[in-house]
Amino acid sequence: MDYPGSGDTPRSTTPLSVDDLADQLIAAADAEGLARFAVSGFSLGGPVAIRAASHPERVTALVLTAAFPHRDNRLALASSVWSKIAASHDRELLAEFLLLMALGTQALESMPAEQLQQNLGYTAATAPDGSSEQTDLVGQVDVRDDLAGIKVPTLVVSTTDDRLTSTALHRHLAETIPGAQLAEIPTGHLPMLERPEEWLQLITDFLDKHHAGTHTTSGTTRRPSA
Repeated sequence: MDYPGSGDTPRSTTPLSVDDLADQLIAAADAEGLARFAVSGFSLGGPVAIRAASHPERVTALVLTAAFPHRDNRLALASSVWSKIAASHDRELLAEFLLLMALGTQALESMPAEQLQQNLGYTAATAPDGSSEQTDLVGQVDVRDDLAGIKVPTLVVSTTDDRLTSTALHRHLAETIPGAQLAEIPTGHLPMLERPEEWLQLITDFLDKHHAGTHTTSGTTRRPSA
């Protein structure tokens, strides 16, 4: 499922909402003929997955990676800057901001200059057209009231070198969702790029333990999203 303004999905003509995105996720599962499924929510996909879990007859398990229940001051500032840069259509500046904020210290500093320039070029070329609307939603999300009512097994993957979503937000999810399991991984906002095998193993082991299949929603499909 691509968010409005990502992939082949047209940009929305109205402000995005978590409820609408969660409904679209359920509709996508319907279109695939999936009666029950696990949901892996990354970044903004976290609150979308949490809201989708209000359908416990459909959702069997949650995996929340680098996710957040609401904005804190860091995320509010970062999403505001991100949205303004995206709205300016300066793709090179947006790429610089995204790599600076999304990558962990080790991943960023170990990158040779040539590779850094290649990644900047790729990021600039593939940034979703709907980045501004998506980051505007980040600044409005608040699913804290949903957490205590979640009734499905939940894994919270905390990215401990994350400049966008803080470990305090990750821990809030793990401490408030009943029975949630917390796992830490020493990366920035993108464990699927920095430590893909370790991240995937955490998810696979969790889903196997709870005998749950998976259908995934992400903060975005092409580039990192908060």
